[in-house]
Amino acid sequence: MNGMGLYEERNTWVHRSDPVTKLFYGITVSAIPYILPYMGVAAFFLCLNILLLVLAKVFRKILPILFLSFFLMLSIVIVHGIFHPDNRTPLFSAGGIHFYREGLSLAALLIIRLLNMICGFGVVILTTKPDLLVNGLVQTGLSPRIGYVIHSVFRIIPQMVATVNKIKDAQRARGVETEGNLLTRAKALFPLLVPVIMSSLIATKERTMALELRGFGSKGKRTFLKEYEEGRYSRQARWFFLLLLFGSAVWRVLI
Repeated sequence: MNGMGLYEERNTWVHRSDPVTKLFYGITVSAIPYILPYMGVAAFFLCLNILLLVLAKVFRKILPILFLSFFLMLSIVIVHGIFHPDNRTPLFSAGGIHFYREGLSLAALLIIRLLNMICGFGVVILTTKPDLLVNGLVQTGLSPRIGYVIHSVFRIIPQMVATVNKIKDAQRARGVETEGNLLTRAKALFPLLVPVIMSSLIATKERTMALELRGFGSKGKRTFLKEYEEGRYSRQARWFFLLLLFGSAVWRVLI
């Protein structure tokens, strides 16, 4: 991981692809499985995203994010497998608790949708420099304020991780125990949480002042250090993704 957020530098055609088009791709492949409630559709896009992550040589980087979603997926299985109102057909029992076919089928669809969304936006985040993406969006007409929000989303997780690591190192230097069993970690949580929150608030205030000093709120015509160069066939690809979304919505209404 580098200073550009979650972006991983690799020399692949996925990395070299137009950043704005990749954002259109991420939105499209994440939205269509929710528009079309079919397991096959969600599974197809999930396989496509995994293939792109492998081709971009960043698949291993998405694994920790998938691991963090494990407990959410487990809760989906439990809630829908046991308590869904449409449950009728018992599938198996565990500890005297019955899991039903209807609820587990829905849970499987929701989990594949979740994995697909993570991997779809993983293709965008892990292979796209945030600066290039935001620069391209702003130059194609997006509000600079919205562009700044998108850029902040790309950078917030790496910044928080770096801040936590610095504070943990400082606390260890002062003799505070931050490693060990669950009780020890729980005791160290509050002394860690307060500095993280305070440093985030201070950083937000400093960033706001820096933006205003640089004329972020100016109403005049903006110039750019680097002009956005649209990739070959990028416009056609974006129209294709929009047509896929529109076609999926029409299909859902008519079928």
